[in-house]
Amino acid sequence: MALTLNRDIIHTTPRDAASIIMLRDGALGLEVFLLKRHSASEVLGGAYVFPGGKVDAADSTMPPDCLKQSPTELHTRLSEAQLEPTQALGIFVAALREAFEECGVLFADPINHPDLVQQAHALHRQGMGFAEVLARLGLKLNTDSVLPWTRWVTSTQPSMSNKRFDARFFVAQAPDLQTAQHDDYETTDSVWVQPRAALEQYWNHQITLAPPQIMSLAHLSRHACVQSVLNEARSRPPALVHTEPFDDSQGQRVLRYPG
Repeated sequence: MALTLNRDIIHTTPRDAASIIMLRDGALGLEVFLLKRHSASEVLGGAYVFPGGKVDAADSTMPPDCLKQSPTELHTRLSEAQLEPTQALGIFVAALREAFEECGVLFADPINHPDLVQQAHALHRQGMGFAEVLARLGLKLNTDSVLPWTRWVTSTQPSMSNKRFDARFFVAQAPDLQTAQHDDYETTDSVWVQPRAALEQYWNHQITLAPPQIMSLAHLSRHACVQSVLNEARSRPPALVHTEPFDDSQGQRVLRYPG
């Protein structure tokens, strides 16, 4: 994949980020949910991405009453021994919070009626924080429904962005009784699509994808159904990916992936 951004070295420490690869079984097989970022976005403007974003400080302080699993349990599941349990908590919470904020999907229990999700959104629009919304409605984050999949660390050489991220990607089956959709603010379009079809649109220059999306879709295209993906996620620790950019003979920046 050739890119043409500046050639500066980025020395900043990568910022923790988290995304959820939401899955469902469609009529023709496995489908994945993609959002189109607003063209004015600082990071990946105009690209199709999975719901996600930066870890906020408040994500690591989610009250125990709003959790189904302890920070220690989440730390074990993330398979990153160097992290503190509160950091692991923040990464899981960020992924679920971003899904709620960017596409309206709330991974929480008990969600037994669509009206409860609408109440959560109404409270959030009034300025209530994510933890406060959960507490007000008596909900617990359904962290056990999301499984670590991959971890991508931005290189010190810029490619699609001059910002660095340590991004964790989770896989999860989309909850019942809820409809994922773009927010018409940070994101301007959304689609459920088969992984192979999304890649073909990218190859035909119909959509823009970033490296984590490209490689995740390629990997997911080998699976026929949601359960197959979840089984793989449970069977192995998340893969760690460091991209290696270099400038080719035409002066274009090229990204190399492991293998």
